This record gives sequence, C-alpha cells and structure tokens, in this order.
Amino acid sequence: MPEKFDCIVVGAGPAGIACAYELAKAGVKVLLLERGEYPGSKNVMGGVLYRQMMEDVIPGFYKEAPVERPIVEQRFMMMDKESATTFGYKGLEWAREPYNNFTVLRAKFDQWFAGKAVEQGALLINETVVLSCIVENGKVVGVQTDRPDGQLYADVVVLADGVNSLLAKSLGFHREFKPDEVALATMEILKLDKKVIEDRFNLEEGQGCTIELFGDATKGILGTGFLYTNKDTLSLGVGTLLSGMIKHKLKPHHLLDYVKNHPMIRPYIQGAEQQEYLAHLIPEGGYHSMPKVVGNGVLVVGDAAQLVNAIHREGSNMAMTSGRLAAETVVLAKQAGDFSEAFLDHYRKELMGSFVGQDLKKYKDSTHHFDKFPQYFEQYIPMMNRAMSQMFTVDGTSKREKQKKIWRDIGSAKEKVKIARDMYRAWKVMK
Repeated sequence: MPEKFDCIVVGAGPAGIACAYELAKAGVKVLLLERGEYPGSKNVMGGVLYRQMMEDVIPGFYKEAPVERPIVEQRFMMMDKESATTFGYKGLEWAREPYNNFTVLRAKFDQWFAGKAVEQGALLINETVVLSCIVENGKVVGVQTDRPDGQLYADVVVLADGVNSLLAKSLGFHREFKPDEVALATMEILKLDKKVIEDRFNLEEGQGCTIELFGDATKGILGTGFLYTNKDTLSLGVGTLLSGMIKHKLKPHHLLDYVKNHPMIRPYIQGAEQQEYLAHLIPEGGYHSMPKVVGNGVLVVGDAAQLVNAIHREGSNMAMTSGRLAAETVVLAKQAGDFSEAFLDHYRKELMGSFVGQDLKKYKDSTHHFDKFPQYFEQYIPMMNRAMSQMFTVDGTSKREKQKKIWRDIGSAKEKVKIARDMYRAWKVMK
C-alpha cells in the first residue's frame, strides 16, 4: 500500500516551500517534491526578495537567511542607444531593520528556505519529476512520479510547478499560453569585488541597489532589463515577451550580450567575470491569464497560477503569499475533513482579496496595452532622451528657445494629439 500524505506540494520554489513550511508547522504531514538536484537549481529570478511577505512566513528570517544586500536604492533607466534618463529613490530607512527588500541568489536562498521547511517536519525529495496527477472519481488524490513505484497519495495536492504548469493544464485548468502571455528572461551572475561594486553604485558597505532598464535594453521591445547588486556579484538580465522575440527574430543570449555591451551598462560591469548563465520563462499575462486555481483535492500557487506583477517586477512576494494562503486553506480543510472544490475555494477568495488579486486586477490590461502599442518603448523613450539632451546642453540658446525646439521636434499637431492620447491610455491602464 503506497504511503499517503495529508498534502503533496509539487515544486520547491518560493510558493511551494512557503506552503510546505506552513503546513509542517501546523502539524500537517506534507511531502515537498522538487525536480531539480536541489531547491533553487531550476529557478531564475531577478534576485529581489520582499521582506514583509517572507516575514509573514518566518519572522526575522533575514538574521540567518543567505540574503545578499538590503536594497537602499531603486533606479529606473530609460535608455536610448547612447543616452539614458534615470530616476529613482534612495532611502536609508531601507538600510536598517525591518528593511524593505533584499537581493538574493536563488540557488542559495531556496536551499536555505527548504531546509527550514524540513526542520518543521516537511519531507523533501529532490530529483523527482511529477508526471501527472492521479484523479479518481473527479478528485485529485495523488501524483504519479518518474520513480519506481512512483504513485504517491494525499488528501490534497498543491501545484507549484512553475509558469507552464503541465499538471494544471492536464487537469483542464488552463489552455496553452500564448507567446504574448509569457516572457523569456536570461540572466548572468557576474563576479566583481564588493568594494568595486559599492564604489560604482555609490553605496555604503553592505548596502544594495537595483536598476531596472527600459527602452533600448530590449531594443524597444516590451520587456525590461535589470542590474542588481549582490555581495560580491552582480545579477544582470533581460527579458521580453516571447511574441516580441519571435516578431523581431531575436535570440535571448544575443539580447543579453547587447545589454552587457551597452554604453550605459558596460561601465558598471567592466572587469566582472561570468559565473553563471540562466534562462527561464516568466508569466506575464497577469489577471487575464490566471488559470483556475482550485479543484477537487487540488490548489495552484505561484508562477503556476500566473501570479506576477510585471509592472512592479514583483513575483516572489506573490508566490510566497499564495503558498501561505494555500497552506492555511489546507489546514482548515483537514480540520473539516473536506477537500472538495467548494471548501478549497476559500483559498481563491483569500488570494483575490489580498494584495495579490487586487494588484493583478489593477494592472490587468497594462501588458496587453503596451504590447499592442509599441511606440511607448520604440519612440517615446528615445524622444524623452532627445528632449533631456536638448534641455541640459548648455550652448548659448535660451531655455525658452530650447522648449520651442523640443515642442517642434515632437512633430505635427496630429502627432502631438496622438502622443497625448497615448499618454491618457497609459494612465488609464495604470491608474
């Protein structure tokens, strides 16, 4: 007779581990399955971990977790080929407890986080691929793995198997995602002396900085690049919608090479040595792409539920919150002895009532809008840089004359109306 668990969690990323940790802490017999050699080995994340949502799971985690640097400055760089307009915020309140967020290296952090779940009593098994869910009488009752005698049973299964969840798809929870619903991100970890990092990014010892890159970083395609400071490495990456890469016939590693050699980025990484190269799909469809997240005996969390706020580059916080909420629902279901879809729907209600559901709903049309109207990235960012260059170049021309020239360079009255209309549309999808 195969061993039966109260809950099986498929996937040891932030959502799956958070779920397993909370379940084990509550005394639930939970099995956490990971297809990689270890948690974190198959994951790619820009490298930002949000303190509040992690503390909702483990208070004071940052005192022992392998975090890299607390982020004290967030910059946004609107890039053209040889220029960039930069803005951001630096606050020293983020340099001290309770902090705002941290850079992390997932290969280290996920292993530590999974270890904490194991300490609570979760059973972690690595290098195990879940092939399918076992369904009996319309209810998920376990999973079929690639191991000999690989059938495992549980009262409920939590799917945290990533962006293109084949398990959720096999249950009919979602269709095949379209190229404009997922992004392909590539990233390198670059080794650099920590003192050099702090000098180049204007940081005090131990402080961190993030830079989000728009415009020419993606050759005008909808997407972003990023440059994050770790202790003695930099995380440099870029990602665009798959539809954009297909349309422009771009290869991901070529785009990353382009960013590395961009004159606005090259000085930051000069002399750095490549340590690691990673590539991964990221859900970008948002609210409209969310699959069904609850069924009889099954819940869907994290990337598998498309829980990413692309506008604010947030995902790990949503993943951990979804994992925690799923665990709380499973505990209630166990107490009630009811793992039906109707009872488990408590998870969906809590998720959509939280900041996760509210933020996804707020930006539900933004990705589609900016993908449909590429002029924001292709034309308006270069236009902004030309205007800044005009205004800040001191050449004996009066500022009023410069303003007139900038206004003329925008184009005809018809073009100005078009820009005004686009700005209004952008405001509507972002408000």
